[in-house]
Amino acid sequence: MATTDKKKDGASAAPRQGPLHGIRVLDLSRVLTGPFCSMILADMGAEVWKIEELGHGDQTRSIPPYVGGESHYYMAINRNKTSVAVDLKTPEGRDIALGLAAQADIVLENFRPGVMDRLGLGYDTLRAAKSDLIICSITGFGQTGPMSTKPSFDLVTQALSGVMSINGEPDGPPTKLGIPMGDVGGGLWGAIAVLAALQHRTATGEGLHVDLSMLDGLIGLLGYLAEIHLVTGESPGRVGSSHHSIVPYGRYPVKDGHIVLALHVGGFWRNFCHAVGRPELIDDDRFRQTADRHANRTILEPIVIDILAEKTMAEWHEILDAGDVPHSPVNSVGDALTHPAVKARDLIKTTDHPKAGKVDVVGSPIQFLNDPFQFSWRAAPTLGADSRTILQDVLGYDDAQVNDLLKSGIIESSNDGDS
Repeated sequence: MATTDKKKDGASAAPRQGPLHGIRVLDLSRVLTGPFCSMILADMGAEVWKIEELGHGDQTRSIPPYVGGESHYYMAINRNKTSVAVDLKTPEGRDIALGLAAQADIVLENFRPGVMDRLGLGYDTLRAAKSDLIICSITGFGQTGPMSTKPSFDLVTQALSGVMSINGEPDGPPTKLGIPMGDVGGGLWGAIAVLAALQHRTATGEGLHVDLSMLDGLIGLLGYLAEIHLVTGESPGRVGSSHHSIVPYGRYPVKDGHIVLALHVGGFWRNFCHAVGRPELIDDDRFRQTADRHANRTILEPIVIDILAEKTMAEWHEILDAGDVPHSPVNSVGDALTHPAVKARDLIKTTDHPKAGKVDVVGSPIQFLNDPFQFSWRAAPTLGADSRTILQDVLGYDDAQVNDLLKSGIIESSNDGDS
C-alpha cells in the first residue's frame, strides 16, 4: 500500500530489483539449455556468475551472424549475467569455482555425468563447500539409466522423445520443431525445479540435487498426445497444422495467403458459423458436437476451405475479429516481433553492449501486475568481462593475486587489455 500511495502522490520510489534479488547462481553450463535456465533466473533478479572456458568461452560465441564481433546466439540467452573466464582443469581454477560455490545458492551445470567429479566439483565436494547448496544438473538423459553417459543435443532429444514423429504434414517426413524445444524445455523445467528447491530450502534448511533429463522434459511436454497412446495403444501421427481431435483447427488458404483458425470449443464454432454467414452448420447433426466434427472432419474441412477461399486475409480478419473467432495470419518472426500486441507488452528490451553497441533482445515474458520490478537490462557479457571484479568482490582476491592468475593463464579478463 505504501508503494501505491507514493505513486499516487507523484513521489519517485526507488526502483525495486527482481523477486530473486539476493540469490546467487554459479553457472557452469554452456550452449543452450543451461544458459536458458540461468537467464530466466537472471531476468528475475538473481546474480549469475557464468564460468567460461579460456580463449573461446561458451561454444555459442562462435555461431554467426555476429554484431560487432559478438554472436547473436550468445547475446540472445546470456543477458543479465557476468562472465568469469577460468581454466577449471587447474587446481587454482578449481579453487575459484569452489570458492564461488561456497558463496552461491545454486550451482547449475550441464556436463555429462562424471565430468563434474573429474573436475573435482562433484556433488559431495560442492555440498562440503556449502551444505544447503542447490545443485541443478541438466543432461540429455539424466544421471541414471542406460543412456546417461550418451551425448545429446536438441535434435536427438526431439527424435527420441517422439516429438518429431508428430511434427510435419501427414504425407511428409518427420520434421523437427522450429523452436529447439528439447533445449528450451530443459531450461524451463530447470528453472521450475530450482525455484521449488529454493522453497524447500526455506522450509527445511536443506539443499537439493536436481536431476533433469532433456528427454524427460520433452516426454513431459507431450501431454494429451502421450495420453492418446496410453489409453488407446496407438501413437498419434502427423496432422500438419491441424489438430488430432479438434476440427476446424489449423491453417487454411485464403485469397492471398493463409490464416489459422482455432475453434477449440463449441462456442467458437458457433461464432464462426454466424460470422461467415453459415448458421445452418450449427444445427447440422454431422457437426453439432466436438466429437461429431472430429468424426466427420473429411466432410467438414472441405466446407471450411471453400468458405475461406472466398475472401482475402484482411477481409477475413475484419469479419472474424468482429465475430470473436480465434484466428491469425501466419506471421514471420519479424512480423511477430513488431506486432502491436508484442509492442504493448514492452517485450523487446534494448541493451548496451561494449562491442556490439545497442542490441535489442527479447525480454522476460514474466510480468507482475501488483508489484512491477524494475532493474537494468544488461547486455550479455564479453568473455571474462567480470573475472577481476568477481574474484575481488566475492572471493576477496587482491590485485596481485588476480594479476598472477592472469599472467599464468588460469583466468582471462576482457577488462585487462585482452579485448
